Amino acid sequence: MKIELKNFGPIRQATFTPGDLTIICGGDNTGKTCATYALFGFLSFWHDVFPIKVNYADVERLIDEGAIELDIQHYIDNALAILKEACEDYTEELPDIFGAEEKRFKNSRFKVNLDMNHICPMPTFERAVASPTTKRLTISKPANSTIVNCSLLVDITKARFSQSFISRSIGDALKKIVFGDLFPKPFIASGERTSAAIFWKDIVSSRNRLLEETSSKGKEINLFEMISTLCGSYSLPVQCNIDFIGQLKKFSKKNSFIAKKYPDILDGFADIIGGEYLVSENDELYFVPTGKRIKLTMDESSSAVRSLLIIGFYLRHVAAPGDMLMIEEPELNLHPENQRRLVRLFSRLVNLGIKVFITTHSDY
Repeated sequence: MKIELKNFGPIRQATFTPGDLTIICGGDNTGKTCATYALFGFLSFWHDVFPIKVNYADVERLIDEGAIELDIQHYIDNALAILKEACEDYTEELPDIFGAEEKRFKNSRFKVNLDMNHICPMPTFERAVASPTTKRLTISKPANSTIVNCSLLVDITKARFSQSFISRSIGDALKKIVFGDLFPKPFIASGERTSAAIFWKDIVSSRNRLLEETSSKGKEINLFEMISTLCGSYSLPVQCNIDFIGQLKKFSKKNSFIAKKYPDILDGFADIIGGEYLVSENDELYFVPTGKRIKLTMDESSSAVRSLLIIGFYLRHVAAPGDMLMIEEPELNLHPENQRRLVRLFSRLVNLGIKVFITTHSDY
């Protein structure tokens, strides 16, 4: 996967190929953040927004007959055209990705170059789209076959199950089957993560307060527009960091594969920060220093503790093989010894199948 950028902030033209470990270094204002945000935005757009279009007649036939077979060879043959469409659609979203004015991206271009030989469809696939009580749609691909079987398990006329939702579900499955793990799921720790660790409650409270105030003033107020005005100045990575911290209580109920299989990595991370993070039942966030009977709020904790907060929760609760962990300046606020420890941790993650993408100014 080769990324081409044109007219992104200070970047007039750049090309880079993300690998298992990717390091971008350079002087200030040379475009490191632009390149990072551009890639993170595309990977997020690919996973969460962009759909592969499914033939309308196929969806109609599925609704009428209850089951259909789709040959993925058609989508494999058109993989490059699908990717081109995704890049063009994503380019139109750049102002929202960067939280900036449209005119700044008037001449910007984002392109992913792929060799057809790199497109390796998944050998098998199985997915069930379900409601809280029952399965509604199953999508499967047997081994050694190009056929995808789609089965509708409910009567669409009796269920809250729209035709567009069916189409989107099948399209998302086809996207995964055709392109496999070519585009990793991204997680980012932005350069503003230290501030996000302190101010996330204020931002979330402001959103909620605005919603409450405007909802009582009548229908003439466009709530979406007003909320967008409040939040739109933040780039997507910063918004993702704020939202992630705001949901730590939910994430903390799950354990990542690292927590289950490689707890020594978490022990090493605890050595770097000198303690552990704690989320209370009241959504209060604390740092507990090793060997001390105290709990520190994020305001009371060191800048290094705040800087590594998002990374720590990702490792313990979210990380999955094949992810891409993206970190802007991981050395922020860290003593050189801890910078070296963090590098060793990154090496472990790469060896476990997590891609690591960083920008840095540090010699370490």
